[in-house]
Amino acid sequence: MKRRPRRKRWFLALLLIVLAVLFIRSDWIGRMIYPISYEEEIHRSADHYQVDPLLIAAIIRVESNFKAQAVSPKGAIGIMQIMPDTADWILKQDDFNGLTVQQAGERADAGIRLGTWYVRELQRQFKGDLVQTLAAYNAGPGKVRQWLERKTWDGKEETLRDIPYGETRHYVQRVLFYHKKYKQLYDGRLESGKMDKKP
Repeated sequence: MKRRPRRKRWFLALLLIVLAVLFIRSDWIGRMIYPISYEEEIHRSADHYQVDPLLIAAIIRVESNFKAQAVSPKGAIGIMQIMPDTADWILKQDDFNGLTVQQAGERADAGIRLGTWYVRELQRQFKGDLVQTLAAYNAGPGKVRQWLERKTWDGKEETLRDIPYGETRHYVQRVLFYHKKYKQLYDGRLESGKMDKKP
């Protein structure tokens, strides 16, 4: 019977230590919960095409959860889930040093490079508007322009509910969520061409 209070005190002390460590190292815990894979590849392509690397990481998280050889039920391929026809079109727009559609669906670096180029192109088409760019990445730029022209949707985050495609609404919300999380956890930690994971 005398041991029970001592055990309680020991357990309480241990609990306080664990809580203190979690509080002090919350960014470290956060980066364990929201990891980023292929950091060097993301940074290299993002730097080359002048796109936010954390945005690319957020898109990858939602598209494939960092699976380099992912294939969707609709036929989208690779880590950034680009449709083969779109990948073929992208390859004709710039010099990709002989990359192929097949490589974009199999290799993380190739998929990230094509996907990042495409994000930059969509940002150009939609004048840098993040929400419209993300909607276009999911639904296609032609469809988003149609929504905007017909005033089906005004292109703002506050009115995502007006997007006719439920998948696109959900997609934009998820990418914005992960982008915000990554900015909280990784922003300012880019050095020497990679995202520094040190707490």
